[in-house]
Amino acid sequence: MKKLLTIAIPTFNRAEFLDQQLNWVAKAIKGYESECEIIISDNCSTDNTQEIIKKWELILSPISFKNNRNIENIGVMRNIAYCFQASTTQYVWVIGDDDPIEERALSYVINNLKQFSDLALLILNFSWFYVKTNQLIPEPCFTVENEDVKSDGKAVIEKCLQGNFAGLAFMTAQIYRTQAVQEAINQWSYSVNNREAQVYWTSFCATQGSVKITKDVYLKYACGMNSAPDEKLWFRMRYLDLPTVYIKLKEIGYQQNFCGNLIKKHFAENNWKVILGALKRWPVMTLNIIIPYFILVGVCHWQTR
Repeated sequence: MKKLLTIAIPTFNRAEFLDQQLNWVAKAIKGYESECEIIISDNCSTDNTQEIIKKWELILSPISFKNNRNIENIGVMRNIAYCFQASTTQYVWVIGDDDPIEERALSYVINNLKQFSDLALLILNFSWFYVKTNQLIPEPCFTVENEDVKSDGKAVIEKCLQGNFAGLAFMTAQIYRTQAVQEAINQWSYSVNNREAQVYWTSFCATQGSVKITKDVYLKYACGMNSAPDEKLWFRMRYLDLPTVYIKLKEIGYQQNFCGNLIKKHFAENNWKVILGALKRWPVMTLNIIIPYFILVGVCHWQTR
């Protein structure tokens, strides 16, 4: 019989934070050892990450513990996808090595996965913590009045995307049915090259069963811990990766008008100074991205008139 939950941590050159996160796992997992497996995927770190992993592998020896070390850095999204694909349990929770998680969160997750067998997606509400300024924004990302299981997962996702997609892009907040997220990656294999693929994976899983978003906050999004993407990467994420995700949603059952309106909203929020600046600095790259983007916006405008 399959174990219930995989707790996976993709990591790269952050031994100190990985050590802290595995300390959280060791405390939170007490009483649930037989129901979980742990996967650490080291993206070819050059620090003492492997020493930290081996230390905790011994401490957590009663638990199934997999240590994967990539022979080269395969990129952040491919490393995350590996964690999903390597999972052998019913559900998989891929967590950041730096995001503070309440100790009670794991017990809550396991009890809900047991209670609601139709769950394909469980989203933990979170607050925002700005590391550089030590500022906590206590308001939860999601406004939840009734913490109910929703059978219409697509409706939940559509409501989230109409507000702010960021909540669906935060990896640590999502617990997926393993079969569903693996199927999402298989159906769009190129998603491992898209920096906004988390939104697609979450939206796909929501079509495979019921969805629950917690009312209480169980973790913090550690803003500023990761290095900011360089300007070229940010431009690609903004004008290629995210619009591509919005269009791919149509292929998995989201309404054409809904997807088109996401693109139109995206266009309405454009910063034209940024686009003009990109054209001056990287004309070839920018044209290769922005021309298809404008065509996409035009098609969506025509289809949703």
